[in-house]
Amino acid sequence: MKKKIIIAGVIILFLIIIISNIKGKNGIVKKVKVRQVKKTDIVQKVNATGEVKPKKFVDLSSDISGRIVKIAVKEGEFVKKGQFLLKIDSTYNEWEVQRAKASLENLQVQLKIQKANLDARKREFHRYELLWKDKMISDEMYENKKLAYENALYTYQSYLHRIDESKASLKSAEEKIKKSIINSPIDGVVSSLKVEEGEVAIIGTMNNPGTVLMTIADLSVMEVEVEVDETDIINVRVGQEAEVSVDAFPDIKIKGKVSEVGSSALQKTGLQQSSDEAKTFKTVVTLINPPKKIKPGLSASTDIIVAKANSVLTIPISAIVVREFPDTKGENTKKDKKNKEKEGVFIYKNGVAKFSEIKKGITGDMDIEVKKGLSLKDKIIIGPFKILRLLNDGDRVEIIKNRKKKNFDFK
Repeated sequence: MKKKIIIAGVIILFLIIIISNIKGKNGIVKKVKVRQVKKTDIVQKVNATGEVKPKKFVDLSSDISGRIVKIAVKEGEFVKKGQFLLKIDSTYNEWEVQRAKASLENLQVQLKIQKANLDARKREFHRYELLWKDKMISDEMYENKKLAYENALYTYQSYLHRIDESKASLKSAEEKIKKSIINSPIDGVVSSLKVEEGEVAIIGTMNNPGTVLMTIADLSVMEVEVEVDETDIINVRVGQEAEVSVDAFPDIKIKGKVSEVGSSALQKTGLQQSSDEAKTFKTVVTLINPPKKIKPGLSASTDIIVAKANSVLTIPISAIVVREFPDTKGENTKKDKKNKEKEGVFIYKNGVAKFSEIKKGITGDMDIEVKKGLSLKDKIIIGPFKILRLLNDGDRVEIIKNRKKKNFDFK
């Protein structure tokens, strides 16, 4: 009986040893997926969305108020520099011109009269001045003739100033008539026509923007104006290459270059922006040989290439984990030692997961460059996620074998 008990004990002990060899320190062996570290080319991009705009465009407004009496172009029409576009009623200004001309002519006649009077008073004053010097007239008579001459001079000079003022009024009225006719300032396309004949054009003021009549755009150079997040803008530079996708043409990829990077964050309008809200920066990408069917105002997405690396060690971004380890650089006393977070991956070594801290490089769409902490011979654990997020250094693991796919696999 005693012998049977000893044999049973040996068997149990043997079973315990076998079970311990197939379990990790935290329990059951965990099944994982692995991937060999490899060298690939990697590209880091910054994505931002925005709107297609022409590089050069002009919003035309009126410098005078009045009713629009004629529009000579249509939206989408190509126009040349100096071409007639629109006319505003100038009847009142034409009356002002006639009034200013009549006033000017009247003042010029009056000026001739004042000039004749001045010449007469001047001759009279000089004659009396000679008599006064010879003591032949009194001081009072001399002063009266002098005063009459000076009054005639001042009157003549005042008419000169009034004529200058009248000429300025005439020029202003004539200029308003010229401004009632609006011509194209550039070669381009009427990209937006916002008024109709019969509407009233209003001059802009400090608190009230004026009427925008139309927009002339030079479509020979097109841009995409995007807003880049504050966390990405530090990597964006003028001259970097970009790839643009226009929502209206999803199958077309357009090349571009960064031509402008904002130096300050965009100010939000309307609702007050909170201090903890993410800031964005205006960035402009100039399109290279865009299709002619691209139009201003279309929504677009831009991938700006901010970094490239060829033949470098890369791993999937999803394989990176963060774990806490004792801070070995702390003081010697256990009381002062604190845990320190480290970023790295788990390497598969002989059925055990070994944590390795890494130094990251540039980030691609799905992969990331590893500058330190891995070699080409390493196999890293890449999943499943529910296993990877709870995996610890030293856990026993087993590689999931690839199963042959069946014809009907609905997973």
